[in-house]
Amino acid sequence: MTEATTLDEQQARELEEKFDPEIRFRPLGPLAGWLSASLLFSLSAFHYYTAGFGLLREVTHRGIHMAFVLGLIFLVFSARRGDTKLYASSWWRPAGIPVYDWLLMAAAAVTTLYVPWIFHDLAFRVGNPLSIDLIMGTLLIVVLLEATRRSMGWPLPVIAVIVMLYALLGRYAPGVLVHPGASWSSVVNHLYLTSQGIYGLPVGVIATYVFHFVLFGVLATRMGLGQLFIDMATSLAGRYAGGPAKVAVVSSALLGTITGSSIANAVTTGALTIPAMIRIGYKRHFAAAVEAAASTGGQITPPIMGAAAFLMIEFLGIPYTHIMIAAFVPAFMHFFGVLMQVHFEAKRRGLRGLTRDEMPQIWKVLKRDWPTLFPLFVLLGVLMNGYTPYLAAFWGITLCIVVGLLNPRNRLTISDVFEGFVMGAKYALAVGAAAATVGIIIGVVTLTGVSFKVAFMVTSTASGWAASIAPFIPFGLMGTAALTLMMTLILTGVVCIVMGTGVPTTANYLIMVTVAAPILALLGVEPIVAHFFVFYYGILADITPPVALCAYATAGIANSNPFTTGNTAFRLSMGKALVPFVFVFSPSMLIMVENFSLYEFLLSTYGCVLGITALSAAFSDYLADRLWWWERILLAFAAFLLVAPELTSTIVGTLIFLPIALRPLLKKREALAEPA
Repeated sequence: MTEATTLDEQQARELEEKFDPEIRFRPLGPLAGWLSASLLFSLSAFHYYTAGFGLLREVTHRGIHMAFVLGLIFLVFSARRGDTKLYASSWWRPAGIPVYDWLLMAAAAVTTLYVPWIFHDLAFRVGNPLSIDLIMGTLLIVVLLEATRRSMGWPLPVIAVIVMLYALLGRYAPGVLVHPGASWSSVVNHLYLTSQGIYGLPVGVIATYVFHFVLFGVLATRMGLGQLFIDMATSLAGRYAGGPAKVAVVSSALLGTITGSSIANAVTTGALTIPAMIRIGYKRHFAAAVEAAASTGGQITPPIMGAAAFLMIEFLGIPYTHIMIAAFVPAFMHFFGVLMQVHFEAKRRGLRGLTRDEMPQIWKVLKRDWPTLFPLFVLLGVLMNGYTPYLAAFWGITLCIVVGLLNPRNRLTISDVFEGFVMGAKYALAVGAAAATVGIIIGVVTLTGVSFKVAFMVTSTASGWAASIAPFIPFGLMGTAALTLMMTLILTGVVCIVMGTGVPTTANYLIMVTVAAPILALLGVEPIVAHFFVFYYGILADITPPVALCAYATAGIANSNPFTTGNTAFRLSMGKALVPFVFVFSPSMLIMVENFSLYEFLLSTYGCVLGITALSAAFSDYLADRLWWWERILLAFAAFLLVAPELTSTIVGTLIFLPIALRPLLKKREALAEPA
């Protein structure tokens, strides 16, 4: 497998573009290609420079970022998403791009830079916009919705339009959702001229943090760090039963430290691990599901956890190191759960590991590629010493360039660095448009106060359900208050998954945390816990049918049924589905909480590890041997007792688990004790 672990970057990029709608770019001719590359490089260079040498005034920085992002979308994304034809230049298509795209590109630049230009006058105009302000704001909203549609699809723009209609027509809304309604002038004023809408927190975080880490991930992969992680995972995990599947889990966890994209993670590692899994005997859909489930874990793996993690530090006002520490144990639980099911499946089917000849040796891998770890270590060191994330990313990017240019093993050229800057900017376009569109949604929420009305509706519904269910709970294990919280969490989790079927993770997180955080706060849930709950369930949508983009990508590699792959990936990710409930009821699992308790942390961690093992065995029909049907039922019951962070249920769950786990060992001892 040594040759198979050589990553074909071009193949991985083609697979990623095929399955990830956010990077499905249109083909460009020489002139348009040169122009787009120049602008994309300039966008990356702007963010790289400001990260190291100082950010501009807030509104100016965000305006320049959006001018580039929205303008470039009309250059690199076609109006029809399936259009892959390369057009010749003509009067209607200068440089092969339609005239209306050039006009939209110009409109995006003018309308986004208008607010920074009039910034000094805004104090006298907010609340009383001029006619030109309304024209510019209306035009930007239209341009933004079209840019988001092109780069991300219909769902998010449709949601934005619906919430704007709600703002305008609130007097006709049903029940508690009714409000007096706002004029279009008020809506545009709030969304365009204040920091509560399009120029709000989401765009600020993308322009200040996320862009830099996307660029770091692209350059780190190009200079060989991704390949090192894959080789290390193969060396460490390949020899054990079902080796390639365990390589997929470990390599996805390692690759998740430098990329927050589940699809990028899946195609990078899956192009190598999925064929290897199929070759040793895993079913095609299972091999694809393993890679999909493991790759979604990349978004929850410190230190780089996708855009949502950086949004958290702004929402919560805490250092990024706190987010990293809080994410560690839940991320471990996710990968542990996938690994357990992979292991039990391999033992049940008698699947082999990789032979010595099929694996690279760990010491040779590290001796050959150790310089590629240097940028990551420096980035972590800067973060852990309390500096800003964007400064950490600046030094990480700088060292990626230095190591890439000097490392003889995988030496980059100046052209490679230029191309890395171009691709880093391309990968950040869609999330930039999504963040600005989510700003519309958040702006309407703050304008109408609808989040508190939704909170009242959800908590009232959950309280009613809890009162109905409470009498049937044995031994009084859960009171009405705990059941109300449980019902609220279930409702929130379901909405997160449904939203995630058409909305990307970052946008899903932003929308849900705006609505769900007040709901959970009413029930006494700490803010960091509420944010992590929404974060985890939003990510789960990537592998939840009917729209499971990560599972579809891996199914394409494995040539398996996408729906079956998605269902299996969801089953493999049950650890990720259960753990958020655990840390809501036992916040100490996140460590960085106000009233951390070591006893609570140890109890919940022990229960999670044993509970995930029991549930994995029940799903896989194997523990230390094949299981009877009634043992699988008991293990599933024990799993839910174990993950409940309470001493009595943990003890009962352990007492159910141990006899089933020890049965094969006792059977083996009896067989050995029998006379020959």
